[in-house]
Amino acid sequence: MDMRARVNTALKQAMKDKAADRLSTLRLINAAIKDRDIAVRGSGDEEAACCGDAEVLAILGKMTKQRQESARAYEEGGRLDLAERERQEIAVIEEFLPKQLDEDEVENAVRAAITATGAGSIRDMGKVMGELKARYTGQMDFGKVGPMVKDQLCATGNC
Repeated sequence: MDMRARVNTALKQAMKDKAADRLSTLRLINAAIKDRDIAVRGSGDEEAACCGDAEVLAILGKMTKQRQESARAYEEGGRLDLAERERQEIAVIEEFLPKQLDEDEVENAVRAAITATGAGSIRDMGKVMGELKARYTGQMDFGKVGPMVKDQLCATGNC
């Protein structure tokens, strides 16, 4: 089942269960996907009339990151009730994301991507990151992976 269908199925189930908070978050997800569809349609690319699973995963990852930042800001401002609500939304969104890779799995993935692309210097970092994004979208935080790739490429002595 594709991501769009999974979200719609969960949305219908939340309506039946009368789970208002869950329903609200699922509607936000659906709206973000539809916004992306409209943006793609506006670009004039008929082939990409709607976004695929990879783009949906990217949207969900972005939504999760936004809510994590909001929760942190609410905590700093002393609004623990709002921070908790953000965390509840994160939990609903993460149901649709693939399992996050742990530190060792990320390091192994980085090494494999460096080997697969034949990267030998820091100039090849874009190739490595592209390879990782193609294979592991939604499974790792690329903001944290970038420095790891840089460190491993620098370890070869070609910084």
